[in-house]
Amino acid sequence: MTSRRRGSGTAQGVLLAPGAGTDASHPSLVAIEEALAPLPVRRFDFPYRKAGRRAPDRAPVLLQAVRDEIDAACAQWSAERVVVGGRSMGGRMCSMVAAEGHPAVVGLVAICYPLHPPGKPEKLRTEHLPDLAVPCLFVSGDRDPFGTPDQLEAATALIPGPVTHHWLPGKRHDLKGCDAEIARVVADWIAML
Repeated sequence: MTSRRRGSGTAQGVLLAPGAGTDASHPSLVAIEEALAPLPVRRFDFPYRKAGRRAPDRAPVLLQAVRDEIDAACAQWSAERVVVGGRSMGGRMCSMVAAEGHPAVVGLVAICYPLHPPGKPEKLRTEHLPDLAVPCLFVSGDRDPFGTPDQLEAATALIPGPVTHHWLPGKRHDLKGCDAEIARVVADWIAML
């Protein structure tokens, strides 16, 4: 695990979003929730999943869903400080909301962040990264076709907030068989916020 400076602000809860092809019951999200107990965790689905559709909504709808979930969780938990994140698209949408400066967000967890479409490294998804001022954890396989370790580390160097990377050797975007390790890494990182 490699990291830069840490932030401050103990989390009062965690919100987790799934990737485009899965839902809130994804085993790694469940494992993270279990590892964080008794800290409150809210795993949520995006509107297209709730409606039974497979194709993701456009970014404005996804981003509003993240904002709404943060607001609902903060109200439910009487919380002012939460960590947001998730797998692939879910982590990316949470990173974009965190970059907007949502006042409740004190950290970001991005599991298998989709830095670019496979085979298209010129189409980087980095425009918002210079606005991420909160501590960030990136967990990825070192063979992920959505971004190599060198590509992701170069991109996250744009982030002014503290950044931690955890690489899973030999793993691709699905991170199969890594749920327990992902959960442990996320729980340890959140405990250090």
